[in-house]
Amino acid sequence: MKAILACACVVMTAGSLLAQNYYMATQQARRDSAQNDAEQQRISKEAGGSPGAPGAGGAAAAAPAPMDPALQATLKNVSSLQTDFATAINSTSDTPDPGQKVSLLNDLSQAAQGTKASSASVKKVADDLLKDLAGKKKLTAAQQTKLAREVHALFNSSHLTATQQQTVLTDIQTTLTDGGASLDDAVNTVTDLKEVIAETK
Repeated sequence: MKAILACACVVMTAGSLLAQNYYMATQQARRDSAQNDAEQQRISKEAGGSPGAPGAGGAAAAAPAPMDPALQATLKNVSSLQTDFATAINSTSDTPDPGQKVSLLNDLSQAAQGTKASSASVKKVADDLLKDLAGKKKLTAAQQTKLAREVHALFNSSHLTATQQQTVLTDIQTTLTDGGASLDDAVNTVTDLKEVIAETK
């Protein structure tokens, strides 16, 4: 399971590594599930049951393979963060409403699957991101999703090498400035994300 979790978190790094590692993680999960189904069928045969008989191993084999809980939590959190970003971007005001901030704070707080960043650091990142994104409509849906993956990855920084962390930080800064945030604001966000990295190693 640790191997799958590590793959799931490395999924969040920039560029082709993101898609490649996500594919590897899902393929590993499928292989593990297939092995488990085969073992259940073998046990059922040894016990005198039929693989296709209800209540025997056949029922489990016919059911879809369950997704690894860690990978499922990762995908759910990334989706929630992307929704938070889209809501801020599509806001008619440069000042986010309290509901947007609460939602983003909750999703950032739930991002870490291991050691969690302090509430003060999470609040700083939430404030930074809302300031960078509120009313900025230049970011495409694909960029918003990528940003959500990268932010999630940094909240699980122990699964990334120092080089991967720096690559993600640089990419986040570029994405934010491309979206319309000032360079100073984007740098502030990256600085506060570095604090999250330090706290979640």
